Formats: sequence, structure tokens, C-alpha cells
Amino acid sequence: MINKLHAEMIKLYAGDPKRIQHFCKVHSYAKLIAELENVDEKTRFILETAALTHDIGIHICEQKYGDCGGKLQEQEGPGLAQQLLAKLRFPEDVSTRVQYLIAHHHTYEDMDGIDYQILVEADFLVNMYEDTLSQQAVQHAYTTIFRTETGKMICRDMFALT
Repeated sequence: MINKLHAEMIKLYAGDPKRIQHFCKVHSYAKLIAELENVDEKTRFILETAALTHDIGIHICEQKYGDCGGKLQEQEGPGLAQQLLAKLRFPEDVSTRVQYLIAHHHTYEDMDGIDYQILVEADFLVNMYEDTLSQQAVQHAYTTIFRTETGKMICRDMFALT
């Protein structure tokens, strides 16, 4: 199911290689962190689904608002994800949690599960590189966002934090 979703997301983002690269990288880091943190299979499945679809609302935001800010993505993304996941016959409970994660992936307080925490960490790892954040901004994110040992290790190693 994950591979079918992955292929559908690539189709959905046809002509936008930067965004395809983004969700592929977020998915890769989310899967890696989850596996090294020994996250259970169902939670990992939800997390991988959310990682692939977390920015699904970005194009509609650009069309509707001329902007694709995080809060707008949180608003527009869940409904689009629900439609796609229903089409691909994902279980309803998985879809419900994925919609919640999409609706909160730019909200960094009250993270209510390991899937939420890892999704945010994976997205930060990719965004910090893609947005070429300063070392000071990376250090701040490391201190305030990262909670999993694996996410912290990847962040420290990737950005040579001490």
C-alpha cells in the first residue's frame, strides 16, 4: 500500500520535482527514525503514510491563496488526503490519524504521539537543509523540536552540531 501511495503522490505532483524530492526525503527519514526507535508496525504504517502526504495541500494553497504557508497546508491538506487514501482503500482509522497529522505537522506543541514527533523531526531535517538554515537556527531547532534519540543523532551528524 505504501508503494502505491508513493507512486500516486509522484503522479499528483507531476512536473514539480522539488516537492517530489521533498516528500520522498521526509518519508525516508521518518521510516529510518521509526525503525531505529522500534516503533510498532501499525504506527510506522501511519507515519509513512503521513510522511508521503504531509504536504498534499501545497498546490491547492498556491492556487487558492497564492501562498503555501504551513498553516494553510494544515487547513487544506486533510481533505485531499482523505480522498486519496479512500481511493487507495487505506483503513479508515489510518486515514483519520494521517489527516490529523497533516492538520498539525506545522504545530510544534502538544505533539501527542511518536508518529507526530517523528513526522515533525523528519520534516525539519529536510527543511533545514533545503532552506539552508543558519547553524544557529539548526541548533535552536535541535534543542526545541528533536526528542527521539535517532532524530537527534541524525540532526547532530548531518549539521555537525556539538
